Amino acid sequence: MASITVLPAKARVHAERRELSDSMDRVREELEKVRAKPDEENVHDLRVALRRCRSVAMVFEEIDGDESWPKMRRTAKKLFRALGTLRDAHVMEGWIKKLADENDPVRVHLHTVFEADEPELNKEVLRVAKKFGEKSWKGLRQRLRRRVRYIPVGGLAAECLAWERFEEIKQLHADALRSDKAKPWHALRIGVKKLRYTVETLLPAHHAAWGADLKRLQDLLGDVHDLDMLAEKLSAETDVAGAERESWKENTQRERDKRVQVYRQLTLGKTSIWNKWKHALPHGERLEAASFARLKATARAAQSRPRRVARIALRIFELLRRAKAAEVFGEANMRRNLRATALLHAVADDEKHPRKAAQKYLLEISVPPRWTRDDWELVAWAVRFHRGAEPTLEDGEFGKLSAAAREHVRALAGVVRLGRVLHKSGIDSPTGFKIENSPEVITLMIPNLVDSLESAAKFAAGKHLLETVLGKPLVLRAAEIVPKVAAPETPREGLYAVAGASD
Repeated sequence: MASITVLPAKARVHAERRELSDSMDRVREELEKVRAKPDEENVHDLRVALRRCRSVAMVFEEIDGDESWPKMRRTAKKLFRALGTLRDAHVMEGWIKKLADENDPVRVHLHTVFEADEPELNKEVLRVAKKFGEKSWKGLRQRLRRRVRYIPVGGLAAECLAWERFEEIKQLHADALRSDKAKPWHALRIGVKKLRYTVETLLPAHHAAWGADLKRLQDLLGDVHDLDMLAEKLSAETDVAGAERESWKENTQRERDKRVQVYRQLTLGKTSIWNKWKHALPHGERLEAASFARLKATARAAQSRPRRVARIALRIFELLRRAKAAEVFGEANMRRNLRATALLHAVADDEKHPRKAAQKYLLEISVPPRWTRDDWELVAWAVRFHRGAEPTLEDGEFGKLSAAAREHVRALAGVVRLGRVLHKSGIDSPTGFKIENSPEVITLMIPNLVDSLESAAKFAAGKHLLETVLGKPLVLRAAEIVPKVAAPETPREGLYAVAGASD
């Protein structure tokens, strides 16, 4: 075999954005072709279409907790696996033709094995393809076509998702380079595919610049994976003579090593592809903004309207912090944690246990950029207790938290509880909120606050958790609204002159 050389990347061309709905339509088109003829090309095209849909679903699940995303992946799972098994056989058949001439005894033996297995594999693909739920797929397409809009194309939330995929690849890259085993290299290959489909779907400008390099890496890693599968197949074929099997394994390893070497040339050193991509992704303050754009997209996807509650809660927090109402409000990251809690307090739509479902969802998704796992868990706990029963030491896992963590959760959940109650009581804006802090009581003055027996009961319940943090009563009082009086306009000198003349 000729050695592999690193060729200069082709000139970049504009890459159009791929719509998820187009990819889902492509699945149905390719499905019909496979049902008619499950040959190598049709099987490959259908598997690529399914993989693109499933990969995009995995990305969107990070932001959108809607059940349609995992349902789409489940709908395609059996067909994707059946196609994978047949596709692997096709790929290995292609490799044995590349690695030896047609009279080679090992090639002849493996060809016979693949030829014998193929009818059964074709039969399984056709069986699963026949049962594929097209009606369900069409329904999912309609629903997901609307849900992809929660992440604006080319926006900060999309950049955040690409940044997360890139960080995953960095770790997978390091793991692969430390090992010759197949598993970490296969994981790296999947990671590169996820990044490719993310930028292809959500960042068309990035894809126009990166597409060629992404494909080069994906092809190299695909070859490595194919050769690993062939080596595994050779090891399992006991009918092949030991010396011949070892010779083939050495040849296979040699081809694999060539591709790993090219991969290393592309990804190590100052000219590394990773460096070029890293500089195009958000960092510093822009990454912080991208992180919150991601959280806002999650809130929008939940179809909750948290912005007014968030503004009210943030204003209350700022007043408490400035008044030094409790030490916890002055601690690092508390404002950011409060902002996230207020945005995400209604992210789950589980009818029986919405708050527990929200906490579970937040703990399962990736920690946002520039956050620590500890801070993110505090937010998840605060979302868990933003309404309903207050947290107590008897609440299982909550009781296992440190005293400081429990205090943070009570403070965050307490402020959001009060903000939520005020919003439900007709307070739409935090404008004009004021605070007075005395040794005996804290008074929060709120414009347009309605004082009634019904509202008093709501306020008492809404502020109680916060009062346990403050260590003293919190009084809500209607603020006196001082109307703004416009200053009289001073006439210009020319007007005086006109007036004088008319007199």
